Amino acid sequence: MMDILADWYFWIKSLHVIAVITWMAGLFYLPRLFVYHVEQAHLGPGLTDTLEIMERRLLKAIMNPSMIATWLFGVALVLTPGVVDWGLIWPWVKAISVIGMSVFHMWLALRRRDLAEGRNIYSGRYFRIMNEVPTIFLIAIVFSVIFKF
Repeated sequence: MMDILADWYFWIKSLHVIAVITWMAGLFYLPRLFVYHVEQAHLGPGLTDTLEIMERRLLKAIMNPSMIATWLFGVALVLTPGVVDWGLIWPWVKAISVIGMSVFHMWLALRRRDLAEGRNIYSGRYFRIMNEVPTIFLIAIVFSVIFKF
């Protein structure tokens, strides 16, 4: 099994990067949609309905599959011999950051449901601030993987 992973290493790594990019795009865009949803809801049900469709499709059709693919290809990379040295700090920083992004993803899914059911308690400003959370995780992941400290 490990030989297969080593043989397919560059394919797995490429697919992992593609999945991460699409997942990150969703993590950045969904909170922005929430801002519009909260701040423009007074313009009428037509806009709200459109935003709810966009939010649901972004989460279900892009973000969820991308997160799953990121995890699957990431685990495959971890299992590939010689890729990860758990004696260093970087894989732990990356792992904690990916878990944090996954928790944030789930938090976004709950907020989407609240918005769709009319139970939102957060302001547009709050969602703007939360829109920065994936940036923090992204910075931690990129620097840890590149520098491998």
